[in-house]
Amino acid sequence: MTASSSASRTRRALAGPLLALVLVLSACGGYDETTVPEPETPATTSSGTTAPTCENDGTQVRSYQPAGNVLEGAKVQEIRDRGRLVAGVAADTFLLAARDPSDGQIKGFDIDMVDAIAEKIFGTSDGTVELRVITAAERIPLLQDGTIDIVARNMTVNCARWEQIAFSQIYYDAGQKVLVGLDSGIDTIDDLADKRICAPAGTTSINNIQQIQPDAVPVTASDNSACMVLFQNGQADGVSTDDLVLAGLAAQDPYAVVLDTAFLTEEPYGIGVNSDDVDLARLINVVLEDMRDDGRWQQSYNTWLRPSLRVSGKQPQALYGR
Repeated sequence: MTASSSASRTRRALAGPLLALVLVLSACGGYDETTVPEPETPATTSSGTTAPTCENDGTQVRSYQPAGNVLEGAKVQEIRDRGRLVAGVAADTFLLAARDPSDGQIKGFDIDMVDAIAEKIFGTSDGTVELRVITAAERIPLLQDGTIDIVARNMTVNCARWEQIAFSQIYYDAGQKVLVGLDSGIDTIDDLADKRICAPAGTTSINNIQQIQPDAVPVTASDNSACMVLFQNGQADGVSTDDLVLAGLAAQDPYAVVLDTAFLTEEPYGIGVNSDDVDLARLINVVLEDMRDDGRWQQSYNTWLRPSLRVSGKQPQALYGR
């Protein structure tokens, strides 16, 4: 180990207590997801044509076309009768969903999505949202057993997950990258060979990094903050996950940097619901279209994401056909 790498390892360790505090503050609650049954008849688009078989080629991002009064569905009515929307979220993902130490409230881009859905159902998000903090690995099981109504936790839409739960239209097009130390000597994906790269268990990130750089040494942790703690303590050489998550982690650690590479993979985010709750997915799609039309999505992006990403963002266009 060189003197410079030893010094950076020490500097990163000093940042550890700050992130550890986030972990302590966020350690509460739980979330869930659902499964999507095989359709008895082929899905059709709004024009009446047969929807394509799910392939991770772009067709997986198609969701349910809004139809009728989206407030009258069975799941939506169940939520209205209960008096609150139960949402599975993160609390340690800076910019997307993190607990603000000044008031203890979870805030971020994903939370703005949850609030908008609650406002559509109840007319207000005040007192009508129950946030439950979960890990990435808990998302699908908790939706499936009905513990939560939705997952808004930077969740990538893919065909394997469509077999277990259902999704809204895409609300953000993310992409996987890698965070490393400033003086690590890691500049390209090739440099990750024999390096310990951490990603949360239960995510697509750990599989992706092994496919892109088979010689990397995979390390898993419960969530992104836990990966960052391993990185700061010298137990991992890098962290690989979606660009938004890494931007938030790097913003909290002056000795970390996100590699300036193209996306390793495309990671389209959707709001997860139980596969039986198609009416709720349709309502969420109406909400996202409304947020596009009235500028709320852009306002949320500019508030939470643009300052760290330093690029303008545009809400993805809705695609339907299920």
